[in-house]
Amino acid sequence: MQVKDIMTPNAECIRPNDTLQDAAKRMRDLDVGPLPVCGDNDRLSGMITDRDIVIRAIADGKDPKTTTVREAMSETKIIYCFEDQDVDEAARTMQERQVRRLVVLNRAKRMVGIISLGDLATETVDRERSGEVLHDICEPAMPRR
Repeated sequence: MQVKDIMTPNAECIRPNDTLQDAAKRMRDLDVGPLPVCGDNDRLSGMITDRDIVIRAIADGKDPKTTTVREAMSETKIIYCFEDQDVDEAARTMQERQVRRLVVLNRAKRMVGIISLGDLATETVDRERSGEVLHDICEPAMPRR
């Protein structure tokens, strides 16, 4: 089974110059925590999460009405998979990188959807595999002190 068979298609993006208030409203309306940030032609340029908004902006006293998404979005390498990849490959990536969602790109590197841990659990028949992925995602990356 390929990623495109179980992903959520037509995932929404936020633009880098939109405000954090715009991003927060979109997150609320879509009932999501992370939003892909897309520039021209749906090219992925980053991700922003509800946590990014709080930790990188609100906690520093920045105004969400004027602070842009670009100023608070994650700048680390974006973790993604391709729509024609096998679901098991996507699950392995989620396990190894300890993420609950992956942006899905086509081979032209344009965003076409998102695949989540929930998609793996509800759309595949391998419930044991989904449990393994969840277990590994929830493992602390570093020992707690």
